[in-house]
Amino acid sequence: MSYDIKRSVSLYSYQDEYYNKQLDLEGCLRETAKTGATGVELLAEQMIRRFPLPIEDEAFREQWFGWLKKYNLEPSCYDAFLENHIYDNRMLSIGEQVNMMKRDIRLASMLGFKNLRTLVSTPMDVIEGSLEYAEKMDVKIGLEVHAPFSLNSGWADGYMEMIHRTGTKYFGFIPDMGIFCKNIPDVLRDKARRMGASEECIKIVDDAYAQRIEKGFVKIKYDLDLGKANMEYRMANGMKEMMEAVEKAGGGPADMMYAGSSFTYSWSDPQDIIDNIDYIFHTHAKFYNVHEDYTETAVAIPEVVEAFKKAGYKGYLSSEYEGGEHLRADMEVDSIEQVRRHQEAMRRAIEG
Repeated sequence: MSYDIKRSVSLYSYQDEYYNKQLDLEGCLRETAKTGATGVELLAEQMIRRFPLPIEDEAFREQWFGWLKKYNLEPSCYDAFLENHIYDNRMLSIGEQVNMMKRDIRLASMLGFKNLRTLVSTPMDVIEGSLEYAEKMDVKIGLEVHAPFSLNSGWADGYMEMIHRTGTKYFGFIPDMGIFCKNIPDVLRDKARRMGASEECIKIVDDAYAQRIEKGFVKIKYDLDLGKANMEYRMANGMKEMMEAVEKAGGGPADMMYAGSSFTYSWSDPQDIIDNIDYIFHTHAKFYNVHEDYTETAVAIPEVVEAFKKAGYKGYLSSEYEGGEHLRADMEVDSIEQVRRHQEAMRRAIEG
């Protein structure tokens, strides 16, 4: 089947250089272009000071589109954050949340984006209440499928029912490649060692993760209470037994941190992509550490890209570097080099 897989960079990847003032917004776009990527994913609330006011300013938009032209980039996805707890005494009503979603759709459109990412915490009623406006503005809403969530699951079935019931073409899924981790990221393991974790406890956790992959992860269920659903998911996948084994081995805080954090990663069969390709229009190509030989030891890049190719995917794979969070406390973060390596790894997988 023919495919058209393009490469993008989420500016989230450059957050360390941005906050350290090594890069400004234009600098992030410049570095994106240097990797050979042709798309850019924007977190406006993170990268645009005084958000959302500048987007309303025609001069800022002219500058934005001027930068895109200068660096031969096109907007791939606008990442929105539905803040439903902005008041101390109450949550926003569904109507207020819909209005916030509509605001983000409008801002995304003003900056040239046709796709908008929303988080798994976004209530289904808010998404459904925004569909008519999304169609009017020609901006698709994509629900991020982030670990521990997965496609081909009871959780995803609820959203699929809504798609079929409404007949919408303006809502779908944005899989995050963190759901395709064959291993726990090595940067997390190394961080645990620096904190004092023992090799015995690390092996207990790594073996438990390997067993979850071999047996198949018990998938998370749909529940309005995400905290409850997440805890049930962890327990169904052997968290209690694993934590007890670590504790019995004399595990301290670093060991417990590594053990608990292992449940933020998961493995899904790449067949899930093929089965749901009609509802996927953007992808977060999450990664944690790409080595000099362009291998990523956690995310199965070649297998996942091959599934996208087999499915006939037409869209962006957007590099999203998340390894820096395990380094910045005591080591230097080089997001620029990591993104460069990741883009090359994806290029090889796409063209190979």
